Amino acid sequence: MQRERLGSRLGFILLSAGCAIGLGNVYRFPIWTGAYGGAFFVLIYLAFLLLLGLPVMVAEFAVGRASQRSIATSFEALERKGQKWHWMKYLGIGANYMLMMFYTTITGWFCIYFIKYLNGSILSVPASDLGATFGATVTDLPLNLIVTAVVLLLGFGVCALGLNKGVERVTKVMMVALFLLMIGLAIYSFTLPGLGTGLKFYLMPSAERLTSSGVWTVISAAMSQAFFTLSLGIGSMAIFGSYIGKERSLLGESVTIIGLDTLVALMAGLIIFPAYFTFNPGVTEVAASEAGAGFLFITLSNIFGSMGPVVGRIVGTLFFLFMLFAAMSTVIAVFENIMSFWLEKTNLKRWQIALINLGLLFVLCLPFIFCNCFESWGNFKVFLGKNFGDFEDFLVSNLALPIGSLVYVLFCTWKFGWGWDNFYAEVNAGKGAKVPAWIRPYMKFVLPLIILVVLVVSIVTAL
Repeated sequence: MQRERLGSRLGFILLSAGCAIGLGNVYRFPIWTGAYGGAFFVLIYLAFLLLLGLPVMVAEFAVGRASQRSIATSFEALERKGQKWHWMKYLGIGANYMLMMFYTTITGWFCIYFIKYLNGSILSVPASDLGATFGATVTDLPLNLIVTAVVLLLGFGVCALGLNKGVERVTKVMMVALFLLMIGLAIYSFTLPGLGTGLKFYLMPSAERLTSSGVWTVISAAMSQAFFTLSLGIGSMAIFGSYIGKERSLLGESVTIIGLDTLVALMAGLIIFPAYFTFNPGVTEVAASEAGAGFLFITLSNIFGSMGPVVGRIVGTLFFLFMLFAAMSTVIAVFENIMSFWLEKTNLKRWQIALINLGLLFVLCLPFIFCNCFESWGNFKVFLGKNFGDFEDFLVSNLALPIGSLVYVLFCTWKFGWGWDNFYAEVNAGKGAKVPAWIRPYMKFVLPLIILVVLVVSIVTAL
């Protein structure tokens, strides 16, 4: 079967950026930035993006483009006879499924809150009851089953339409709309009286907050955020590399994608903090511990409610639409990776694969839904004192992503893998910025050590 191709370079960039742009860098990054020293945290984060995120992304893209395969068979296409690198496909595809076992339901929550603001029902809820409202939302079993099914249906429905007519076309529209929403919301935030306080907290360098949080805590947070924000190591980037030709070098494309991902993360803070400090007079800081679902669905809902019935409804609707697009872009990208895996391993058509996986993932999402809806499920500890939802997140974020990234780097740089010469020729094919030859020792020896540090830190932090 002839390999499908993306219709344009813009499609490749927006699809890859859409996969990288997710919930973590839209709400966790801004709060961590403010709480951990403002510009100091941003500089440390950018340093780790260059040292860690960029070379791993380049390696993953190179494997995808050289093999013209998904993670299902990409290592088999490039490895030498007798090697076992293809075992990586089990880790990769397993992590894709594991990620979607909770991510799709959370995406459904954004859908619910988008509708709540669209019809104005949330604005009649007193501020003191917003926490209870969110709790009632995530513990409503029929509602969670419905919105999870809707997200699955939309995601696989787009993938079933095909790479060009479905995935590329829909993601382009969503990403353009996401950027327009982001710009519009930022412009509104810049008109608020809390702009100065918000920008000071968010981006002004603060040695006091840096040292009070602990320098190592800040460094490890920046390191993990730079690594996890790009969804590297599970083939989600390699799949889009397999859909492009060799017209452009991969370093330049990776820099563009990381730049878009970082822009969205930075802009999210410009949207949130002027509003936060405008409608919370007397408050001057946000703690790093607030970087969770409660901040999005409770704290921000309180802020939107304070804006008045008309402005609050408009801003809240646009904000949760923005969040919904950010989440759905990741869902569609991961579903396309799953779809491609099945296309290479079976003789099924896209629509058949979509139907099978729609049912399969709906069943796989049930443990996370039950954890929220039933106390006995929420209290049941699977491993390391974690319930189903927390354990799923731990397996993906703390194990699969760093281990998978380590595999990609070793495969591309060591002679017992694909090898540096093959990787170097592939990554530099086409017009654009080139990977310099002098970086070889860094990618071969130093980068694997950094990834191992990330792995150890992420495990220790999660325990």
